[in-house]
Amino acid sequence: MLNTKITNYFSDEKTKAFKEEIEYARKHELIDETRTIIEIDPVARFNDAYIERSDKETEEFLGEESASFLNQPIHYFKKNLNEFIYIESAYFPMIHAESICLEVDDIFRTYEVMLGLKLQKKYEKEIKAYLEQELIGKIKVSLLFNQTDGLWDFNFALNNVKGFNEDLTIGEVLVLVYRFLFKLAETVEENK
Repeated sequence: MLNTKITNYFSDEKTKAFKEEIEYARKHELIDETRTIIEIDPVARFNDAYIERSDKETEEFLGEESASFLNQPIHYFKKNLNEFIYIESAYFPMIHAESICLEVDDIFRTYEVMLGLKLQKKYEKEIKAYLEQELIGKIKVSLLFNQTDGLWDFNFALNNVKGFNEDLTIGEVLVLVYRFLFKLAETVEENK
C-alpha cells in the first residue's frame, strides 16, 4: 500500500520531495535521517496536472487549463456555479485516487470534492472512522462502494476539512485535499 509506494518513490535517491512523502519516509525509516532532502513547494505537485473545466449539467467540455489556473481563488466556483473541474495528476495514485473533481454544490453552496477511492471494501470501518475523526462541522459525505469498478465513490464537502477557507487558491485547496487523502491512506494502512 502506501509504504510500498513511498519506498518506490524514494528508490532513486531523490534530493527533492514533498512534505508528506518526506515525513512518512522518515517516520517509517524508509530513508536515513541523515539524508538531505529539500522540501518542494506543495502547489508545485500539480504543475503537470491535467485540468479540464466542464459544465455540471451537460458535462460539456469547456476548456483545458494550464497550471496557472490553480492560482484562481477557490471562490471561482461560486462565481461559476455551472462549472466543475476534473484533475488528473501523477501523484494521485499515491493517495489511491485516479482523478479529483471540484465544484460548488448548487443547493448548499458548499465546496465539493468527488473522486473514486481505490481502497478495498474491507477497509470501510477504517475509512469511516477516519472521516468521523478528521472532518469538522455539519459533515456532508457520500461514501458508496462500487462493486463494478471495485472502488469507493467518495464525495465530501471541503468546508468540513480542517484548514479550509475561501481565501485559498484552487492549488492550495488541492494541496489540502492531497494531505487529507494521504493521511487517510496512512491511517487505513496503520489500522488494517
